[in-house]
Amino acid sequence: MSESADAARPQEPDFTTITPEELITYRDAENRFRASTTARKFLGEPDPDAIIEWQDMALPGRNLPVRVYRPGPAITSKLTLRHALPLVIHVHGGGFVGTATQCDWTNSHLAVHLPAVLVSVEHRLVAPDSPLSNAAADTWDVLCHVIERADQWGVDPTRIALFGESFGALLSALSAIRAKESGLALKAQVLVNPVTDVTETMYDYPSIAEYAYNPTCALPLLKFLQRLAVPPGSDARAYSPLYATDLSDLPPALVVVPTRDALADHGRRYAERLREAETSVRLSEYPGAKHAFLTLPGVEPQAKTAQGEILNFLTQALAE
Repeated sequence: MSESADAARPQEPDFTTITPEELITYRDAENRFRASTTARKFLGEPDPDAIIEWQDMALPGRNLPVRVYRPGPAITSKLTLRHALPLVIHVHGGGFVGTATQCDWTNSHLAVHLPAVLVSVEHRLVAPDSPLSNAAADTWDVLCHVIERADQWGVDPTRIALFGESFGALLSALSAIRAKESGLALKAQVLVNPVTDVTETMYDYPSIAEYAYNPTCALPLLKFLQRLAVPPGSDARAYSPLYATDLSDLPPALVVVPTRDALADHGRRYAERLREAETSVRLSEYPGAKHAFLTLPGVEPQAKTAQGEILNFLTQALAE
């Protein structure tokens, strides 16, 4: 998704009746808006000391764009680096819509101030022909690709963290579980307003009922996402971190929960399960904040505080 100087935001469609063709038209227009300079009024300006670029990554059977954030010369010239930089794999939110560009504000800031290399996965968006399993494979394959080529990327393969927001937090949590099962040691995971349950119990939480239609129409969006993400015959539990058999020995987690969010109880319950499994977890709630608040510093006053908390958490986790 290349940046554009200006773009108008499309009207949100009716997700109960939208056709596949209408979905493609809507998400293309919405992502053009999110990648535009117009949207920066809401999404925030990137850190001027960061280098940001798109790269095409050759993965098994496909090429995938990733958005890469690095500290620029003004920062690296001041560093005495005995080792390569830590690596943070980031996954944007949205599910059936969304682009890494919408997260430039936080990702560029983290790249500069950790400092670190951030690789944001422009995963395949869920659609009638692209279930959640595709996005999960993209996240995992990007992680493995960079680790296997750590020298080329200038990253330290012993200092790796996962960071995701909303649907991206679901993908990050799934990758953290898969990493443990594969013997890959990660230092941390940051899950912001995460989806953690895509089974039939996805809606059985008080926060879903309380915030189904206020401050946003969350319930129709979640039902549409679930319908696309886990088609009939799919094993929804396999893509629901909340139902993972073993959550022990996972990397320390920071779970960030905005309280005016239909998904708030997804994050709370997952933090409980991690704690029950004796995985280190910090649950951090932001009273009154809405879903996706971290990506909206122009309208959400607590975004900067949350960004600072994530920075501090990752700084400690990724220290040499």
